[in-house]
Amino acid sequence: MNKKQKVNSKNFSHFSSGVLVLENKNIFKGIGIGYQGMATGEVCFNTSLTGYQEIISDPSYAGQIINFTFPHIGNVGTNNEDHESDKIWTKGVIFNSEITNPSNYRSLRNLDIWLKKNKIVGITGLDTRSLTNFIRDKGAPKGTICNDKKGNFNLKKLLNSSIKWPGLKGLDLAKTVTAKKIYIWQGFKTWRKDIGFEKNKKKIYKIIAIDYGIKKNILRYFSNFNCEVTVVPCDLQAEEIIKLKPDGIFLSNGPGDPAATGRYAINIIQKLIKENIPIFGICLGHQLLALALKAKTKKMKLGHRGANHPVKNLINNKVEITSQNHGFEIIKESLPKNVEVTHKSLFDNCIEGIKLKNKPIFSVQYHPESNPGPQDSHYLFKQFINEVIKNAKKKRH
Repeated sequence: MNKKQKVNSKNFSHFSSGVLVLENKNIFKGIGIGYQGMATGEVCFNTSLTGYQEIISDPSYAGQIINFTFPHIGNVGTNNEDHESDKIWTKGVIFNSEITNPSNYRSLRNLDIWLKKNKIVGITGLDTRSLTNFIRDKGAPKGTICNDKKGNFNLKKLLNSSIKWPGLKGLDLAKTVTAKKIYIWQGFKTWRKDIGFEKNKKKIYKIIAIDYGIKKNILRYFSNFNCEVTVVPCDLQAEEIIKLKPDGIFLSNGPGDPAATGRYAINIIQKLIKENIPIFGICLGHQLLALALKAKTKKMKLGHRGANHPVKNLINNKVEITSQNHGFEIIKESLPKNVEVTHKSLFDNCIEGIKLKNKPIFSVQYHPESNPGPQDSHYLFKQFINEVIKNAKKKRH
């Protein structure tokens, strides 16, 4: 395994074509893959065994470099169907083992080629266990990843880039990744092995999805339930959203600091709450809902990222295995009395779900659309749609 070292020379072209330089001067050597260049971001780790294409294309990873703990990444290749976003916002990727030739009937191209096409800088051959242990003990650091086939690295420049980057705390990234204008989802349902993506022909209920970095599979789930989904930019005013006459409102996942996004999102959500329209939030949408309800959030020392996180449903006492990606959490003591905690993490007891006691408004911290990940939490979509149906009936009478 490659060992970390201190920055002590201008370059070290003799040993590798890829390098990661952390803000504390630690260096991890490797072999460069993907796009040739450099990128700076928060270095985090993801414990998922599958679904790397969905993970890398999740807009919630904007501003982050993902260290995959599972060693065999790339062995099923990539395809045109598993993108969670049209543009890839992830800063960089780190793998333990060399990418092998893909072995999957759906694969169209090698992961390395896909990374190049999407301008994602990567490194393989790293001691990912050592890096994961560092993050576990010290928290997610700022780092700069670089791929240069000649191995010409200016370490001082890479270090300065890591140090000077402001970090995710206080950073609003929702405006970077959000839709630039209102659009209607094309209505594809979730993928099925026998037919692929089937189009929803029954658009009975109208959902307005506020896009803080929405994933396509969330939109597909709403299509499964005969919904027409209108996606709106994250800063569209509440009055404009209400004019669209929604049967339900969805607050999407997304990247960055919820308190920073909350500077404009809180006021919008608070006005929507007063309309008594069913609201369902996940991930960043969950945190923004809490902020709109007068709670507070904070950055976690160690975020949750992976498809194997146990969460306890406090309503029925069942345990769900969930897919997660977040580095911020709700401060439990800040929740008002009219808000009930519905789910908690069995890793660290942090809040994983809340609901408003007197209105059909609730949210969860994790990703129930399960791309990638287990399917334990699909019931949350059904729960929301049941409230949407009730609201639609009221409007029509």
